[in-house]
Amino acid sequence: MFFTYKAKSKTGEIIDGSMEAVDRFAVAHDLKLQGHIPLFIFDKNKTSSLLSFSFGTLFGSVKVAEQIIFTRNLSGMLKAGLSISRAISVLEKQTTNQYFGNILNSIHKDVDKGESFSESLTKFPKVFSHLFVSMIKAGEESGNLVGALSEIGMNLEKSNSITKKVKGALMYPSVILSAMVLIGILMFAFVVPTLAKTFIELKVDLPFSTQIVIGIGTLFSQHLFMTFLTLIVIVVGMVYFFKAKFMKPIFDKIIVHLPLIGTLAKELNTARTARTLSSLISSGVPITRAIEITEDVVQNLYYQQILQKSRIAVEKGAPFSQVFKENTNYYPVMVGEMMEVGEETGNLSQMLLEIASFYEEEVENKTKNLSTIIEPILMVIIGAGVGFFAISMITPLYSIMDNIK
Repeated sequence: MFFTYKAKSKTGEIIDGSMEAVDRFAVAHDLKLQGHIPLFIFDKNKTSSLLSFSFGTLFGSVKVAEQIIFTRNLSGMLKAGLSISRAISVLEKQTTNQYFGNILNSIHKDVDKGESFSESLTKFPKVFSHLFVSMIKAGEESGNLVGALSEIGMNLEKSNSITKKVKGALMYPSVILSAMVLIGILMFAFVVPTLAKTFIELKVDLPFSTQIVIGIGTLFSQHLFMTFLTLIVIVVGMVYFFKAKFMKPIFDKIIVHLPLIGTLAKELNTARTARTLSSLISSGVPITRAIEITEDVVQNLYYQQILQKSRIAVEKGAPFSQVFKENTNYYPVMVGEMMEVGEETGNLSQMLLEIASFYEEEVENKTKNLSTIIEPILMVIIGAGVGFFAISMITPLYSIMDNIK
């Protein structure tokens, strides 16, 4: 297909030209290689700007499920005897994600030019993590790329499964609390003002709790839009506040010390640490590099610091398990002990895998029971809220009844 294009050169000059290519993405890729910035690309039959491509590049994403399918299919094709270049080309045509297809097109071209597969993956850090790339590189060096891809696929699937179960367990209380807040706002905005008018007309002495409820109701009814807007601003502000860099040490520490959630967070971080280290070490990645990559996988700052200490200790010749045995407030006692056995028997990778499997199962069991545990707590909170509202509104009604008698 022939395409005409408009691009900005290195000197800032606007240039026009035409090019034969498979699609407009290939044209954009070639222009960038020449040092130009693509502005518009048109084909012969269809006038289309590069705007959609730019938006896809900036805001596109590749889901974990797509990565899992990619690694499994690529592993299967390589095992069947296809070359890496041809296998990627086939997967590029199969994917329905245009953004991912564009990435695979770029990788395919790089591999055809003689670049290693792992090297071409490093150009897309938002899609392929350090863990992914390092395991691919180790697989290439050991001549077991098929095994590395299978291991990556299994690792991604297990990690994704646990993450989804934890999110699913926390979804129930989030929905209930959100519904309670919304219903509360509507009650304050539409029900309370009506009752307040009745109390004022009958000149009833109002308890302090009733005055609070009526005051909030009046505020909501008179400024409903501003109330919703303020709540949204507060929620967004809190999200940004907790995501701020200075809040990370505080937030990470609170998470691991919360009742119920703290134990779950510890076991989740332990499982991630063990599985990532096991996968990397079994793939042939040096232990110090494996620890460094695991630091990126584990999000909690305190777990990252423990891994940093363990890496420094290993570099100095100390046993790998030593730091883990010293930090039993974050990693369970069993972790350090089993790591030590793994080091002594020369079977550290397998021992780490057993640790990962054990704590993944613990996380799964806890997430199943989490909703059951949280449900009575939610009922108490909802009951307290409804009770306060009911007493505040019913007490003046009793006063009215007494006056009528």
